[in-house]
Amino acid sequence: MKKVTIEYRVPYADTDQMGVVYYGNYLTLFERARNELMRAFGYTYKECEAEGWGLPVTHAECNYRGSAHYDDLLEISAWVQAQKGVRIEIACEIRRKGEDAVLVNGFTRHAFIDLKTFRPCPPPGRFVAMLQGE
Repeated sequence: MKKVTIEYRVPYADTDQMGVVYYGNYLTLFERARNELMRAFGYTYKECEAEGWGLPVTHAECNYRGSAHYDDLLEISAWVQAQKGVRIEIACEIRRKGEDAVLVNGFTRHAFIDLKTFRPCPPPGRFVAMLQGE
């Protein structure tokens, strides 16, 4: 299982009046890590779209266990949790750098679609090979 971890320093713009990261921003952090996971596999979202397919989110889940704050340095990890048919799930965990406690974890579920028709389609062979480490 390929896992990618990126660092992200929380800017003031990501926080509420109390200096705590606004809950909706965690999904944006999931997306940052998901993009870097694709890049680590050697197949960026930009390339996927150029080849005519997309991965819209069909379900998102966040479990809030703790709070990140302004200026925290976070580690955001992402990996493929499951892939079956036209669906793929990307799991994520967010921690403060150097700490073991998970602040937020969850996943996003995506469907492979043809960008011309916006209909579900099988994942491209290149993507499947990528997941299998070929």
